[in-house]
Amino acid sequence: MGETHPDRGLVALITGAGGGIGAAVAAALAAIGCRVVCAGRRLDRLEATARRLGPLAHALELDVADPISVESLFDRLPEALHDIDILVNNAGHDVGGRRRFDQGEMAEWQSIVETNVVGLVRVTHKVIAGMVARDRGHIVNLGSIAGTRGYAGGTLYAGSKFAVHGFSESLRLDFRNTGIRVTEILPGMVQTDFAFHRWRGDEERAKRFYQEFGVCLAPEDVARMVAFAVQQPPHVVIAQLMVVPISQS
Repeated sequence: MGETHPDRGLVALITGAGGGIGAAVAAALAAIGCRVVCAGRRLDRLEATARRLGPLAHALELDVADPISVESLFDRLPEALHDIDILVNNAGHDVGGRRRFDQGEMAEWQSIVETNVVGLVRVTHKVIAGMVARDRGHIVNLGSIAGTRGYAGGTLYAGSKFAVHGFSESLRLDFRNTGIRVTEILPGMVQTDFAFHRWRGDEERAKRFYQEFGVCLAPEDVARMVAFAVQQPPHVVIAQLMVVPISQS
């Protein structure tokens, strides 16, 4: 990208950036000149991501489900990165999912909601105050097509993404006619380590799941959608962007 690119030097905070979609988004935003804060729970993976991306990247340990971790976010960030222009809410999980509701543990169901919904809201609330003060910013929420249609075995994951969908819609309307934009990206099936974590490290089961599904998106496919949304002129809002593999079209 040329030196006159409008997003040159903007600060982007990406949650869940230790791998998968989050790491791909960090790479895509760094490629257009953003300074990226790679945030997540596993500092070793975040630091590895930041090293790959070079001097534009910074690793930050952040647990979106922990109020203290989020509250201290700016205390632990270099001052030069405090003015966050782009927030990509990507952190989420489905540990214990893909089974009938009564067969799941309540602690697992609660954890899905705490991370996918409450954590997303918590980080957004922390970051958006600065955006309001500066009257500029872009919130990008990683939803899912599961937020538009339920499926068997997805009671809490789909429920959490329905919540993200409603939150994103209403948040965008809260800030219409201001300098703050809100975008929701709704991917179909993406092949990452998501299924591996869902089934607590059962690599064979995760691999079989994606093989049986068929054609899946790659994390980079979703990352391109995020980069596209944040590069639009200030008067243009990509409200929602649904992207699916050909097997789901």
